[in-house]
Amino acid sequence: MNKNPLLALKKLGQHLWLDNLSRALLQGGALQRLIKQDGVDGVTSNPSIFHKAIADSPYYRDDLRRLRASHLDIEARYEALVIPDIQAACDLLWPVYVASDAEAGYVSLEVSPLLADDAEATVAAAKRLAKAVDRENLLLKVPATTAGLLAFERLTAAGIRVNVTLIFSLAQYAAVAQAYLRGAMGWLESAGSRRQLRSVASIFLSRIDTLVDQRLSAINTAQAASLKGRAGVALAKICHKHYLDIFHGPDFALLRLAHIRPQAPLWASTGNKDPAASDVRYVEPLIGINTVTTLPDATLAAFRDHGQVADTLKAGLDDALAHRAALAELGIDLDEVGATLQREGVQLFIDAYELLLQSVAGSD
Repeated sequence: MNKNPLLALKKLGQHLWLDNLSRALLQGGALQRLIKQDGVDGVTSNPSIFHKAIADSPYYRDDLRRLRASHLDIEARYEALVIPDIQAACDLLWPVYVASDAEAGYVSLEVSPLLADDAEATVAAAKRLAKAVDRENLLLKVPATTAGLLAFERLTAAGIRVNVTLIFSLAQYAAVAQAYLRGAMGWLESAGSRRQLRSVASIFLSRIDTLVDQRLSAINTAQAASLKGRAGVALAKICHKHYLDIFHGPDFALLRLAHIRPQAPLWASTGNKDPAASDVRYVEPLIGINTVTTLPDATLAAFRDHGQVADTLKAGLDDALAHRAALAELGIDLDEVGATLQREGVQLFIDAYELLLQSVAGSD
């Protein structure tokens, strides 16, 4: 009897995506084993992941040498280096994509974070990358900034699948959901195929606790101490309630009749950053149908080893709402926290992207 708890997630309707991608995973067969043995049915990538992969791995050396001698600009060299990895991962996950009727089997590639505040350029870059990768099971990652949401709506209306990233608050999540509704309606009105639309909303968790806990430590009261380590999960549960209200309510009724898929909540930043806390603290309380959990390697291994599987996502909503109210009483506004973290998140991705380009250029 297989007791792997990772495989049990699928029985409860949750998709498991690996938050990592590299040639070592691809060429060493590790990703194929994760798909076959652990039920991994998607992959996410970002500039930080690719920077680490390229800096640490010998698999890129020959291509780097060739590309550095070419006349391509630095960003074109980077894309020439990573697009084959994205394509290879898409190909490995293609059987999952087909078997799930396009519900799973996706690989995410981030649009340049340098374009986070330029909707027009984001749309153009996403369309160009979609054409270059040329795989149905590709998701383009676009940030939930003001410009990113405009781009997301336009891309959805054009039938391009998008992973909206860097969501840190209910206000941001609500704006993403509304952008999907508008974009999906535009796609429907253009007589687009219902199969073609697929989107996820990536809600970041551990970074929320890091910042909120810092503020609670500064308050330095017993009440503040009692609230530590719970804001990320509370936000996820509150966002999930909003997801149910929107995508299982009247706002989505027409699109539901047309068999358009709802945009799925995706739990991101699930690696635990507090050594005193459980290493599966962002997995066990957020298991539920029609959601995605993305796990870095260490968290995936931890959950495989000792994760407890139950349908937990809808439980504890009242506690989550009470937690948000208690934080507000102490002057901690989770929407303001989210706005701060999104600005920082964009800058972190820009920093990682620029380091990545330096690595590709050979200047690191």
